[in-house]
Amino acid sequence: MYVNRNISWKIILRFAFSRVLFFIIYGTAVIFLYHWLEHKEINAAIPFLPLSTIGIAVAFYIGFKNNQSYDRFWEARKIWGGIVNYSRTWGNQVMSFITLRKTDGSISQEELYAHQKRLIYRHIAWMNALRLQLRRPSSFSKNYHKHLGELYKGRPGEEDWKNDVGPFVNSKEEVEFLIKAKNTATQIIRLQGDELRKFMDSGLIEDFRHMEMMRCLEEFYNLQGKCERIKNTPFPRQYAYFSGIFTWIFILLLPFGLVGEFASMGHDFIWLTIPFFVLIAWVFITMEMVGDNSEDPFENFINDVPMTAMCRTIEIDLRDMLGEENLPEKIKAKDGVLM
Repeated sequence: MYVNRNISWKIILRFAFSRVLFFIIYGTAVIFLYHWLEHKEINAAIPFLPLSTIGIAVAFYIGFKNNQSYDRFWEARKIWGGIVNYSRTWGNQVMSFITLRKTDGSISQEELYAHQKRLIYRHIAWMNALRLQLRRPSSFSKNYHKHLGELYKGRPGEEDWKNDVGPFVNSKEEVEFLIKAKNTATQIIRLQGDELRKFMDSGLIEDFRHMEMMRCLEEFYNLQGKCERIKNTPFPRQYAYFSGIFTWIFILLLPFGLVGEFASMGHDFIWLTIPFFVLIAWVFITMEMVGDNSEDPFENFINDVPMTAMCRTIEIDLRDMLGEENLPEKIKAKDGVLM
C-alpha cells in the first residue's frame, strides 16, 4: 500500500512513460496523416460531438469500475483490521484464561508459560500462512509487480514458508502435517481447537472460558473465509475487460476529433492536437489503471493491503504479551510502499 501523501514522480513515470511516449508518437502520426490527406482534399477529421459522447460514456463506465474496485480493497482492509483486533483478543485470552487455578498442581508455572507461548506462536503461524496463501497467484492474477523492479517483487515461495511460518510451528510433526494440508491456515486453527480441548480436560481452562476462546477461533475462520471469498472471486470480467477496450477505443479516435477542432482555429493550430491529446489520453488511461490495479487487494502489489506489515505488528503485540524482549522491528515503508 502506498502510504506517502503524494505519489512520487518516479512511480508515476514508471507507470506512465511508455504510454505517454506512445501517445506522443500516435498523435504526431495522426497530424502527418491529416496533412497528407488534406493535400488530397480528403478530410481525416471526425466530428467531435460523437467522440465527446463516447468519452462521457467511458468516464461513467470507468467510474463505476473504480468504485467497485475500491470496495473490494476497502472490504479486504476491514477484514484484516478484524484480524488485528481479534488477534489481540486471542493473546489476551491465552494469557488471562489459561491458568493453574483449577489444576491439581502437576503443572508448573514454566509449563503453563510454554502452553501459552505455543498457542500464541501457532496463531502467528496462522496469520503468516494466511498471508502467503492469499498472495499465491491465481488464474486471473496480474503480474503488474514486474513493472516496479526488485522493490516490489516477491511472490510467496518455499523460503517464505520456512522463514515466516516454520519458526512459529511447535514440532516437526506439526510441520509435516501442515505441509501436506490443502489449506494450511485452516488446519492451524483446527490444531488450536485440539489444544484447547486438551487444556479443558486437564483443568487449565474452565468450560465457559473454553467456549469464549472457541468463539475467537470461529471468528478467525470467518475472517479467513471472507479473505478467500475476495481472493477466489475475480472482479466481474465484463466490467474489467470492456472498460479497457472502451478506453482504448476512445483514446485511438480522440486525435481525429481534436485535429478537426484545432484546424477550425487556423492551420497552424493543429499542432496543439498533440499536447492536448497526450493530456486527455493520460487522464483516461490513468483512471483505467487505478481501477485495474485495485480490484485484487491480495496480489502483493503497490496498492494492495499491507498484510506483511500488519502480520509483523500483530506478532510484536502478541510476543510482547508473552513478556519477550527480543522483539522484531516494525516493517517500514520503502519508497513510500508498505507491503
